[in-house]
Amino acid sequence: MNVSIVSFRAGLRVAALGGLLSVGSGAALAQPALPAPGIDNSGSFQHERSACMNGMTPQSPATCLEEARNAAADKRRGRLEQGGVDYAANAAKRCEVFRNREDAAACTARVTGRGEWAGTVSDGGMIRAVETIRLPRDNANVSIEPRSADPVILPAARGTTR
Repeated sequence: MNVSIVSFRAGLRVAALGGLLSVGSGAALAQPALPAPGIDNSGSFQHERSACMNGMTPQSPATCLEEARNAAADKRRGRLEQGGVDYAANAAKRCEVFRNREDAAACTARVTGRGEWAGTVSDGGMIRAVETIRLPRDNANVSIEPRSADPVILPAARGTTR
């Protein structure tokens, strides 16, 4: 009898993990690209090499050193971009793929830092989640009890029945 209970519990854990991973996979596609810690866009090979060798990047040392060499070569050729990258515009562009306004609003909320997150890039990925609350069309008074600290509240869409 104990074996079946243990097997059932193990099955539940696997099912829960599978569900969590499938929900998180969509969220992972809409994440803004962030610079690697310890790396800048100055093209300073010595600075970047030091960051690679001291584990200050999420990349393997070999990959990091290759990127540092490529950046130094681009700097010598005058092709290294200087100045800040517009991360907000990049993040917003990532959400253009969503045609459903609820999905687009949730994506925008995730990439601008709202909601909750878990994990790290170096551990294999980050899962970001945001709670979305859709208000009824009839403008009736509603009582909302959010389950998260920072929900996204959407007014009812025109022409919908839900």
